[in-house]
Amino acid sequence: MDIRKVKKLIELLEESNVAEIEIKEGEETVRISRNYPQNMQPQQYYVQQPNYAQQPMHMAAPAAAAAPAEAAKPAHKGEAIKSPMVGTFYRSPSPSSPAFVSVGQTIKATDVIGIIEAMKMMNQIEADRAGTVTAIHVTDGEPVEFDQPLITIA
Repeated sequence: MDIRKVKKLIELLEESNVAEIEIKEGEETVRISRNYPQNMQPQQYYVQQPNYAQQPMHMAAPAAAAAPAEAAKPAHKGEAIKSPMVGTFYRSPSPSSPAFVSVGQTIKATDVIGIIEAMKMMNQIEADRAGTVTAIHVTDGEPVEFDQPLITIA
């Protein structure tokens, strides 16, 4: 395995909260583990389960509280264009370039609305229909999940 790859793995391990990583590449295996000083051991967290037998049953209050939370979500008119993959969303081709789309802009089908970086590959995301952008749901550099709304078009 290339020493540059090993150095990069060490840097990634230092930046994260991961204690150990193991990579297999063909027949080669590299395991990197972090040695914490005695006073810097990773902390373990324990969650105590609530004892429902001791709590009074008031089921109406939580159900009533859930309705206003759903109503508080802003409703955007139109249909969302959703992420076709997991990755990092970018609104422009470079940091110094303007965004591909903005709220109020009219776009046509096949216009690029953003880029999703997945596994070091830049994938252009195109609109599947024409319309006016009514909302942008993700910020530049934000991680996105599969099927997460990116923008809404009316």
